[in-house]
Amino acid sequence: MLHQISPAVFLRSVATLALFLALLVAGSSAQEEPFPHVALMSISGAIGPATTDYFTRATEEAQARGAQLILVHIDTPGGLDAASRDIIQHILSSPIPVATYVYPSGARAASAGTYILYASQIAAMAPATTLGAATPVQIGGPPGTPTPGGKPAEREQPQEKEKERENGEDSEGDKEEKPLSGTAMERKVINDSVAFIRGLAQRHGRNADWAEKAVREAATLTAPEALEMHVIDIVAKNDQDLLQQIAGRTVLLDAGEETISSDVAELPIESYEPDWRNELLALITNPQVAYILLLIGIYGLIFEGYSPGAFVPGIVGVICLLLAFYALQVLPVNYAGLALIIVGALLIVAELFMPSFGALGIGGVIALVIGSVMLIDTDVPGMQVSRKLIGAIAGVSGLFLLIFLMAVRRSLRKPRVPIEQALVGRTAVVSDVQPLEILVHLDGEIWRAKSEDSLVPGQQVRVIAQQGLLLSVEAC
Repeated sequence: MLHQISPAVFLRSVATLALFLALLVAGSSAQEEPFPHVALMSISGAIGPATTDYFTRATEEAQARGAQLILVHIDTPGGLDAASRDIIQHILSSPIPVATYVYPSGARAASAGTYILYASQIAAMAPATTLGAATPVQIGGPPGTPTPGGKPAEREQPQEKEKERENGEDSEGDKEEKPLSGTAMERKVINDSVAFIRGLAQRHGRNADWAEKAVREAATLTAPEALEMHVIDIVAKNDQDLLQQIAGRTVLLDAGEETISSDVAELPIESYEPDWRNELLALITNPQVAYILLLIGIYGLIFEGYSPGAFVPGIVGVICLLLAFYALQVLPVNYAGLALIIVGALLIVAELFMPSFGALGIGGVIALVIGSVMLIDTDVPGMQVSRKLIGAIAGVSGLFLLIFLMAVRRSLRKPRVPIEQALVGRTAVVSDVQPLEILVHLDGEIWRAKSEDSLVPGQQVRVIAQQGLLLSVEAC
């Protein structure tokens, strides 16, 4: 037997629970007193919004907990420009030194990773690591138009260089006077990137000329070469070796010069791993996941519109669509591609409800594929929708469309039957027997019937005639 809880008791219980949680949070906060340590973080894979969120939150937490140095392990092929610049701005404004370390052996700091390395107060690499190839990749435009250096096709370069050698125009002065190749937009992006990385190099006294070369020519270096050319500060075998080498060094912060403590190698290293929020953000902003969420959301809302009251497709569709839009607003999205995906999904569903013998469905699959290829407007590794995933989605959509068209074809081959004879020969179940009326259940519908036989509810009957909405039945 259930007892009703009075409002006063309920409110008292809620207040007690809230007080307990507040004391628990206060107690846990009081236990985390600041203490000197080295904060260890990791940037791996393509740099995107989730990376920025993780790095920003982790560095702020480390500063609040008394970190004396931020040590960042980096292994990245590059990333989105906006996300990378946010990380760089956070490094430049950091009140404590940031040491970016290309680690472990075999890792790389390519593209955006090179910019982050140049922005850090300490730039270090492990043996057998590389950096460079910092040329901005294509964003928008026809595929294959810009080259890695932001210039026309690479095949033209040898001919131009050969002519320069023949004419004796190989001097640095002549090269500087020549206008850059490529469109105005390509030159603008390249020049902006060159100015940005040269500014970072000059801030920390590193090799600005090679930094420009990394942007214009996609140049790369190994760890020993980078150290010799003064691109980085240190080559270290491991974290402890790195900390020992930077002890006592003077670095430039926003507030001025600061000397790293001589006993920094003796400080404990505290690892700051991504929390559940970062993991969720990384999952949602993965282009593959965002693409799937978008499709689920679109189809969910469409099916809810065609079957009002089902609720489940609509609820799932709204949630997935909101998550997809959140992810897409932080990713470089081509809105023409997004529109094509929506139109393609609508055409495929329209084929199911307004059979056009494949015209709508085939057009929908084509629009879906083209829109999917165009959706993520960047060539950054790890930030594109997989062609295999697009092919799988297109294949499944095409398969369902083919099955539907085959079903339509089979139905068209069936002999035509007058509407008054459509139910003749079908089997129904008696649901109710009244003195003046018999009700039978057939294909999910309740029909009025008449019969010369004595029938009981639950009995199976066969339709022998149909007169409008009245069926004539007999016992099976």
